[in-house]
Amino acid sequence: MDRNEAHELLRQQLDRHRTRSHRELESLIAEPEVVELVSPSGTRFCIEVLAVWDSQAGGDIRVIGAIDDGGWRAFKPLSDDFIMRPDGSLV
Repeated sequence: MDRNEAHELLRQQLDRHRTRSHRELESLIAEPEVVELVSPSGTRFCIEVLAVWDSQAGGDIRVIGAIDDGGWRAFKPLSDDFIMRPDGSLV
């Protein structure tokens, strides 16, 4: 797996979620998003994006993304995250 390619694909998915509202991100707490795609190099990737309350319900939301190619990386996917405050600002 090309780590740079995987990181770029994951960054693109998380950037989509950074533009969402705090309320919209709450939906990821109950139901994570899973996307399967084929990269420009032809590698098949699975990206999962989920959200959790960072400290308490109704507060900051931590959005976590993980990507793997279905190989051994599925046991230790590459990941990244961000935190959004209730006012919509990013930590």
